[in-house]
Amino acid sequence: MAVWDDLVGQARVEEQLAAAARDADALVTSHAAGEPDPDTSKMTHAWLFTGPPGSGRATAARAFAAALQCVSPDRALGGAPGCGFCDGCHTALIGTHADVEVVRTDLLSIGVKETRELVRRAQLSPAGGRWQVIVLEDADRLTEGAGNVLLKAVEEPAPRTVWLLCAPSLEDVLPTIRSRCRHLTLRTPPVDAVADVLVRRDGIEPQVAAAAARATQGHIDRARRLATDERARARRSVVLKLPLRVGDIGGCLKAAQELVDAAGEDSKQIAEEIDTKETEELRTALGGGQGGRMPRGTAGAMKELEERQKRRKTRTQRDSLDLALTDLTAFYRDVLALQLGARTPIANEDVRDSLERIARDTAPERTLRRIEAVLACREALDRNVAPLLAVEAMTMALRD
Repeated sequence: MAVWDDLVGQARVEEQLAAAARDADALVTSHAAGEPDPDTSKMTHAWLFTGPPGSGRATAARAFAAALQCVSPDRALGGAPGCGFCDGCHTALIGTHADVEVVRTDLLSIGVKETRELVRRAQLSPAGGRWQVIVLEDADRLTEGAGNVLLKAVEEPAPRTVWLLCAPSLEDVLPTIRSRCRHLTLRTPPVDAVADVLVRRDGIEPQVAAAAARATQGHIDRARRLATDERARARRSVVLKLPLRVGDIGGCLKAAQELVDAAGEDSKQIAEEIDTKETEELRTALGGGQGGRMPRGTAGAMKELEERQKRRKTRTQRDSLDLALTDLTAFYRDVLALQLGARTPIANEDVRDSLERIARDTAPERTLRRIEAVLACREALDRNVAPLLAVEAMTMALRD
């Protein structure tokens, strides 16, 4: 299985990355032989992967990192880097390669301190003699200060260091950084391709895979979760009933509260699983032991962990809310498609009765205003508006 097999519906991007990996391999070979670098190499030191959620930005970056570290003997016989089986490919894909650093954050932002540590890492020579690869999956979450720290490293890279940055769009990255990167745009994978991957790789029943892929409109990770997680299906079902519950003010406020509470419960469950383990590990590392008294001078470290866990919980709640709002947007998109007689496939076939009822009772103009209300709620959450206030304003607008 080649490293590119997890890329779904991205043939053009795969072709570009494979060509760059071949040239990168030629660069390493020429250096080892003391030869000059090729003049027409497709390889460069900084890449920016952009695309909508679910397009596989991070997957493409990790696959490219693995191809850069490929040590398959078939390369000497003309084989392409990225076999997927050699030690270099395997360890890069599972996250244990000494020269591949994958950075993802569960917080709202990536600060200066963390970025400086990455830049320091990027200056090191590769331990395996090939490339030092830094995969930054959430480049859009860099603070302005962190972006300026990263800029210096991208402007003056170490000879064997490659930066792979991922973001939803070019506008989410500082202009000074994106201008120094080679840009690759990924598209939303076709629904049929996502369903095929769920069946082939995850062993999901074809009907379930097709329904999940259709409901998530090609978002690979969400489709897999919807197909395998009963809790995710139950939450989506609740969200898709919301449009029928906003007929009066009381219903609007109750629906808003339940939506926020569900997001809070999600973040609480995730936090309980992770926070307890992190806290006990830190206590043990600081000499406190299992439930023992903490030594002097360790209160600061414990407080810092608590603050980090609090910020992570906030992001988890917002991510859960955003997922619900995405499902709500898809619902009204289907309503609009029915109202306009469009041939666009319906994403939410399982609630077609509700879609047809709302499409019959309202005009397309009103549906568009409702979609705008959902998008306005997402923007308000991005601006740190209190979640309950933002969702209440949305549900009241959905009633109008």
